[in-house]
Amino acid sequence: MRSLPLASPSAVKDWGDGLRAFLVFLAFPLFFVPFRAVAEVAYPPVVPGYELAFPRDEGSHPDFRIEWWYVTGQLDDAESKVKAPRGFQVTFFRVRTGLAEDNPSNFAPRQVLFAHAALADPTDSKLRHAQRSARTGFDLAYTREGQLDVRLDDWSIRQVASGRYVTVVRGEDFDFELTLTSTQPPLLQGERGFSRKGPDPRAASYYYSLPQLAVSGEVKVNGSTRKVSGQAWFDHEWSSDYVDDSALGWDWLGVNMTDGGALMAFRMRDRQGGERWASATMRAGEVRTFGRDEVDWTPLKTWRSPRTGVTYPVEWRVQVGDRRYRVEPLLLDAELDSRPTTGILYWEGPIRLVDEATGKEAGRGYLELTGYGGKLDL
Repeated sequence: MRSLPLASPSAVKDWGDGLRAFLVFLAFPLFFVPFRAVAEVAYPPVVPGYELAFPRDEGSHPDFRIEWWYVTGQLDDAESKVKAPRGFQVTFFRVRTGLAEDNPSNFAPRQVLFAHAALADPTDSKLRHAQRSARTGFDLAYTREGQLDVRLDDWSIRQVASGRYVTVVRGEDFDFELTLTSTQPPLLQGERGFSRKGPDPRAASYYYSLPQLAVSGEVKVNGSTRKVSGQAWFDHEWSSDYVDDSALGWDWLGVNMTDGGALMAFRMRDRQGGERWASATMRAGEVRTFGRDEVDWTPLKTWRSPRTGVTYPVEWRVQVGDRRYRVEPLLLDAELDSRPTTGILYWEGPIRLVDEATGKEAGRGYLELTGYGGKLDL
């Protein structure tokens, strides 16, 4: 994520590519606009009682301040038969800036898109990552309403049929094109999709997940293309006030359980690093939501980034109700520096979940740690 491959002359093969690169490049100056310059905008609140509907709510909700579509998973390489699966993640962010709301120009920066993608390879302990950013417009960067269809230049995620999605990413040293197929109905987080993030109920999002996605497709690394298959987890959230002023960041976990179930757990941390809020949802036959007093995160081991000096707690004991799990990272160096686009520095990598009662693996998924390099500002 250290580069923005937007308008490199070497990438311009003909007039059409040149025009596309130029139009996307025009978006870039927006990101030097200070946040304090954003006008007062009446963003809609997130409130209990909203009934999520599909595929309508898989699409964009442009009136809200921020929204993201987020896929993580682990892939087996059918050709090389690697023992440790590759992790992958791709996230598309949409932000309503509050700027130029009444300006009819296609160049007006009313909506902005960011995208992050990464491949985590435990076999060589390497994280490959890339990022992009642009204002929406010219049919080159957009989010559609009513059905999932998001594009940022030649990166995309879209619904191609009921329960089937395709995501495409083109990085500098990796590409992937993956088909994601639902095997379970959506998992509504919190109170039927209303997910609180703190003591103040205004800090909340609409939030659902698609766990246990079946994945197939191709991954290209350094010119070598591999057929892959595996499992993935999809999150979609939208909000106007996601993080309150007292929150420093969050720790999040999404796991496809080996028995076919699913587990999502998160906690929001305060400015002193303590727990401000916590919640979890488990699908084990039935779906159960766990409140703040039923979820506990205990750090066990840390890793310090040699690039930024930030220390992340990468191994955990997480208790959800009466179940205790150990969260073990498959790759220590999974720090993603997205400061050129979103301004966020975070850790995100593949993990395995171990049931402490039996000592056996209980699932595979992803861990995300934010706010350890400074307060998270969305």
